[in-house]
Amino acid sequence: MELKFLGEPCLTTVSEPVSEVDEQLRAFISGMFRVMRGAGGVGLAAPQVGRTVRVFVVDVEHHVRAFINPQITAASEEQSSYEEGCLSIPHIYERVLRPRRVSVQYLDENGKRCAVDADGILARVIQHEYDHLDGILFLDRIDEKRRDDALRRYAALRGTIR
Repeated sequence: MELKFLGEPCLTTVSEPVSEVDEQLRAFISGMFRVMRGAGGVGLAAPQVGRTVRVFVVDVEHHVRAFINPQITAASEEQSSYEEGCLSIPHIYERVLRPRRVSVQYLDENGKRCAVDADGILARVIQHEYDHLDGILFLDRIDEKRRDDALRRYAALRGTIR
């Protein structure tokens, strides 16, 4: 299992729901945690390792969990801006405006229905990873001028980061 980088079609594809939570999926999730931690990340979505299924993992602020078939059920009107990066677009960081709080329903690794009300950095990571499941990158959330500049910087770095 390895990270996929900007330009890979899996990163802009809408992911399919998981049909069954089983040992194979749990092994995949375990591998996702290994890849995420090995790369120094706090979140990772399945498309970032080449599988377009609705799964992401997070390890932030003592919240270590997998989200299977997540649904954001509510988002605050209050927004916050924070610098984001992405393991699939290394060394590129931009400020992104997102809702400060979200409520999420999901299945855990045992297939149990769960819910979480998140705020702050956890809410941000959840939204960032959730976007990946819909084929949306954080650069899609910023204005065109900043996105074009970020893409130029990434292109200049690309030969030195793989």
